[in-house]
Amino acid sequence: MRAMWTGAISFGLINIPVRLFSAVQSSTLNLDMLDKRDHSNIKFKRVNENTGKAVPYENIVKGYLMDDQYVVLDKEDFENADAAKTKTIEIINFVKESEIDSIYYEQPYFLEPQKSGLKAYTLLREALAASKKVGVTTFVLRNKEALAILKPYGNVIMLNRLRFEEEIRDPKELDVPATTKTNAKEQAMATKLIDSLTEKFSIAKYKDTYTEKLLKTIKEKAKGKTAKKVHKMKVVHTKSDDLMDMLKASLQGRKKAS
Repeated sequence: MRAMWTGAISFGLINIPVRLFSAVQSSTLNLDMLDKRDHSNIKFKRVNENTGKAVPYENIVKGYLMDDQYVVLDKEDFENADAAKTKTIEIINFVKESEIDSIYYEQPYFLEPQKSGLKAYTLLREALAASKKVGVTTFVLRNKEALAILKPYGNVIMLNRLRFEEEIRDPKELDVPATTKTNAKEQAMATKLIDSLTEKFSIAKYKDTYTEKLLKTIKEKAKGKTAKKVHKMKVVHTKSDDLMDMLKASLQGRKKAS
């Protein structure tokens, strides 16, 4: 794996040199964009708006538009904005992980200690596990300040990036019912159906079956086979009067399956 960031965890007066790695990888197929006329690969170029000519990557800089003029920024400008946060994962405080709503979780990363920080890294990992708490931290990744938590994940300290509060949209804009018109019997039946479908969670049980089926289709097309046509799925609008009957049928189907 290739490190995305190199710096240190700041834990009180202790600095733990670490390297940051992505903890996830895509399970989707890598599909290329082609010209349908001759299947030539579509390429994207960074071009100069005025000349229309391609610009080499080394000649590209970043700028902020202010008063109709660009203020060009270089690497030092980004670091000078907050030198500490560009190289330090600073632990601000510790909280119970259960207090963090899942909507704030964004991206997990693994932190690998460098040799000089092995003992301190292990100390922090074991202290987090013993306290059953997570460290709330901020740092700068790709010129953007990030909020995150630190938690043990096996033998690794995992950094899970969080969204800031202002990044979450207000659901009040959605047209959803404030109260329910279901009766007590329907509610009890729905709860019973949930109970019948409840089991211990295991991530290994769930697979990306869509990608698997898509790859199968690709292999069949490569052999000249025609993909089987399937009926298009339609959204069925259920009448509220049918809820009780459908709940009963769902429970009966669940009993037969088990």
